[in-house]
Amino acid sequence: MNMTMIRKCAARIGVVALCTAALSTVPLMAQGGGGGGRGGGMSPEMRVAAIDKAVTLTDNQKTKITAILTDDQKKMADLRASQDPDMRTKMMAMRTDENTKIKGLLTDDQKPKYDAYLASMPQGRGGGGGGTPPPPPPQ
Repeated sequence: MNMTMIRKCAARIGVVALCTAALSTVPLMAQGGGGGGRGGGMSPEMRVAAIDKAVTLTDNQKTKITAILTDDQKKMADLRASQDPDMRTKMMAMRTDENTKIKGLLTDDQKPKYDAYLASMPQGRGGGGGGTPPPPPPQ
């Protein structure tokens, strides 16, 4: 009888621990802890690979686009560190300029594919922003 009560108690404690662990991971994933969240983003190489998949780049285009993205990544990191109150506007302008530079390297056949790629990106990532802000996360 005593052993049965101990087993039931241990099982209940185990269930509570499992539920607690499962529930505590959801907010972390929502905050970006699940990979590539706010501030993390994709590396220039990962972005070039994604663009290549959508557009089919030449090796020369890959090299030039990687250089553009690497340079802009450093500029954006510097801007974040500066705590500039106009940071969001400046970053959106940088992203628009970045997309213009990349389009300048593409052929006429690749440009519509790149536009479609940008349109498929999450809000604020592709064409330099604009439109309505994303909805707040559910609570």
